[in-house]
Amino acid sequence: MDIIDLIDRTRDSISARCVFGHPIQQGDVTVIPVARVRGGGGGGGGEGSGHEGTSREGTGHGEGTGFGLSARPSGVFVIRGDRVSWLPVVEPTRIILGLQALAGIGLLAYTLTRRRGR
Repeated sequence: MDIIDLIDRTRDSISARCVFGHPIQQGDVTVIPVARVRGGGGGGGGEGSGHEGTSREGTGHGEGTGFGLSARPSGVFVIRGDRVSWLPVVEPTRIILGLQALAGIGLLAYTLTRRRGR
């Protein structure tokens, strides 16, 4: 695959279409889903005549590419008449993990202060 082709595909993949979903309309209410999209890519290169300064010889060549895309729901815009409101997504798993990390830090701080007091 050509590097330029990969860059073009990456640019097409990361667009507003990935962030804002198709509007859903029911009666006078329109809902527009929104996602947080992140992406990145990498490339490579090469060529050369081999291992210079060694007894091994080669022709040399190389290539490499990489691409990643991540999308998470953020919430929805709700449009009623001429009023727009935002409803964020609540992710219980992330909230619980955050509370566990906070509790762990608190327990560590408590243990360290107790040891110094002895």
